[in-house]
Amino acid sequence: MTTHPSSIEQHPDLAEMRTRFERATSTPIAQGVEALALLTGLYLAASPWIVGFNGLTTLAVSNLIVGVAYALCMGGFRSAYEQTHAMAYCAVAIGAWTIIAPWVVSGAVDTTRTIVNNVIVGGVAVLLGLAMTAVAAGRRERA
Repeated sequence: MTTHPSSIEQHPDLAEMRTRFERATSTPIAQGVEALALLTGLYLAASPWIVGFNGLTTLAVSNLIVGVAYALCMGGFRSAYEQTHAMAYCAVAIGAWTIIAPWVVSGAVDTTRTIVNNVIVGGVAVLLGLAMTAVAAGRRERA
């Protein structure tokens, strides 16, 4: 007769998976990507006031919301990697939105200042999201 663990928390596969995810987030590369992503999200949220286009309300609000969402999305990897590693694809989508936002949001907000800011920050956001997916994929292949 087979005995079953009293809860799913004690299942051997779950324990092994948690150990693997802990190893993935404890590498210097993963920690560096996460730190840069958190800074990118915070900069994106504050960029209308840093760069000086806070008068363009629609883009300023978009950058604020998207920046906070990006920081929360990418900042959650360290504390709960096993639940959030798939959200790196969401971070890539947020970066892509940041790039196209000056042309998509309502109003005439596609100035040189807004385009340069959003294209650079969006490109960095996309690259960091792809880097985090690569870290996760590399860990899965080695395991």
